[in-house]
Parts: sequence; structure tokens; C-alpha cells
Amino acid sequence: MVVERTGTGAVRSRGRPSASGSGPAVPDEAEVLLRGMEAFAELGYDRTSARELARRLGVSHNFINDRYGSKANFWRTVVDWALSEAQRQRETIPKVGMDDGELVRAIIVQFYQTAVKTPLLGRLLADEFARESERLDYLFDNYVAPSLALVEPAMERLVKAGRVPPVPMDVLFFAVISPVAGLVQLPLASRLGRKQPITAKSQAKTAQRLADLIVDGLLGRP
Repeated sequence: MVVERTGTGAVRSRGRPSASGSGPAVPDEAEVLLRGMEAFAELGYDRTSARELARRLGVSHNFINDRYGSKANFWRTVVDWALSEAQRQRETIPKVGMDDGELVRAIIVQFYQTAVKTPLLGRLLADEFARESERLDYLFDNYVAPSLALVEPAMERLVKAGRVPPVPMDVLFFAVISPVAGLVQLPLASRLGRKQPITAKSQAKTAQRLADLIVDGLLGRP
């Protein structure tokens, strides 16, 4: 397997030779999922055909159905792959010894840092959150609801303690998630004066500032 770097600094593998030693290389799993993420983020689910995915991967038009069974199964595989690291990071947040305000802050910071690392995922989610579908059900049941279950009890205690104004959970959710646009809509950010070049380090700093702004607005400065 040969590994190369993309223009964004991500590691991309070129794949492995076909079993017969002739014909195009069979893409590695990470390459297949990355290209799938790019297609779904750029085109949306409905406009991303199995044929378009095959074209981007340089394989036969039956490749996606043969390997994953259907485009819907492939989409779920892409989403699980993209969100698995976020889940692992969320599980590392220490719950013991943190008060509710610290826990909420840590969860929001982790959420924005994940958005910085996976901007294509942010575009995919923004599209899926805007329409009713089985995919939205999948995202909500497997990722949104577990995240809310982690933060909602802490928010309820903060409201009872008078540290946070009583706001509905849907309002709170969009107050937190909407600013992600500032981390992924980089052409607009540049026109608004964001310093160049935009790097992974500068984006991580922006994510921290954004999290501080949102959480300080909710809880006040620590």
C-alpha cells in the first residue's frame, strides 16, 4: 500500500493491487470512506449515485453494491466511520470531579474540536438535519440522542441552581450547533477577515474561542 497526503494534510492511501495483479487497484477502506464522505458532503445523498461513487474511486459501477450491499448501507458506514472518533473522544471526558458547568464546557469544546477535524462531516450533517428521512432517524437515534443524554441532566441541574436560564433543549441545541458554520464555511470566514493561512492549529484555536463564547454566554466566565 502506498500512502500520500492530501492538500489538507490528511493521509490518503492509494489502495492495493487487484487480486489478479491487473486492472485498477482495489481502494483501501479508508480511501473508499473518505471519497464517500466527500461525495455525500458535496452532492447530498440523493445526487450521490453508486455510479458517481464508482467514478470517484476509479472502480466498476457495481463496486459499492457488491461491497456494502446498497448506497444506504454505504452511507451508514461512512457516517459511523466519521463519528466513531468523536464518540471515543466524548467517552474520555472525565465525569468524576467535574461540576456540571465544567462538564457542559468540556462537551461543547470537544464538539467544536471534532468539527474542525472533520469539516466534510459538518456539511453532510447540515444537509441531513434539514430534511425528514430514515438517515435523520439514524443520526438522531445513534448520535444526537446519546449526546443529549450526556448533557441534559447537567443542564437541568444548572437551571435548578439558577446558573443557566430555563431554555428548551431544542433552543439550546441550535445555540450550540449553529456556530459550527464558523468552523467549516472557510471561504466566508476569509472574507470576514479570518487570518491567513488557515491551519489546523489556527482552527483549533478558533474552536476554543467559539466554545468559550457560547459557554460563557450560558454560564458566565469560570
